[in-house]
Amino acid sequence: MHRHDDAEVHEHDRGLSYDLPVLARRRMIRLMAGAGLIPLVGCTSDGETSADASSKGAAEASPGSSAECATIPDETAGPFPGDGSNGVNVLKESGVVRDDITKSFGDSAGGTAEGVPLTVTLTVVDAASGCGTPKKGAAVYIWHCDRDGNYSLYSDGVTEENYLRGVQETDDKGQVTFKSVFPGCYAGRWPHIHFEVYGSLADATAATAVTNTSQLAFPKDVCETVYDSDGYERSVDNLSGLSLETDGIFSDGADQQLAAMKGSVARGYTATLTVPV
Repeated sequence: MHRHDDAEVHEHDRGLSYDLPVLARRRMIRLMAGAGLIPLVGCTSDGETSADASSKGAAEASPGSSAECATIPDETAGPFPGDGSNGVNVLKESGVVRDDITKSFGDSAGGTAEGVPLTVTLTVVDAASGCGTPKKGAAVYIWHCDRDGNYSLYSDGVTEENYLRGVQETDDKGQVTFKSVFPGCYAGRWPHIHFEVYGSLADATAATAVTNTSQLAFPKDVCETVYDSDGYERSVDNLSGLSLETDGIFSDGADQQLAAMKGSVARGYTATLTVPV
């Protein structure tokens, strides 16, 4: 089974040459905010953790009301986007617009991703309006690894699959909701979900004009609880040597990207995040 080694992660998903301009900009914004020059909105919630019931991250999936707010941090799409940027393009395939991404679609794929059920809701809002205006009619493409740390279309053994990838148009509340499974933790990266925001569904399915690319992070207590269940054995060791503070993507601050979590292994989890664009 394919595993992501440190060299691969460093080059693509954590590459400093790729991320330094982004990280430098984000650190400058935080320094200016600390000096009172830029008001950064708390599209956030108070921390509240419970290993089996709920764990709230720093961002709620409800629009804010402040006059200004920071856009979602820009992050690398990593080496496995499937958006045509590195040859593989799932966005132009019939069937990619869907809410249940647990199964592969199309004639050549028929697999189903196994794991603890996860429902992901992203609320896309207009940053210029202070996070108070939902972005109706935008589109979101999300993708993530399976519980073994493999990415469909790319990793050995699942190159013919396209599960855990999907697109949806935002509703009147600026929301999209996907049914998925909790991703595993592979070597070198904190558990996460990739997503791209497009101005419209037409743009997304044409794989053009991405407006924002970012990643959603999961709280540590939820990850530890999920990885204690069957099927996630390899994630236990991989997570043990990681932290948000040392992750190559989230180390400069994950407040805007940490999902609010509720649920349990038995019932499944919900992850919510507000995405200012």
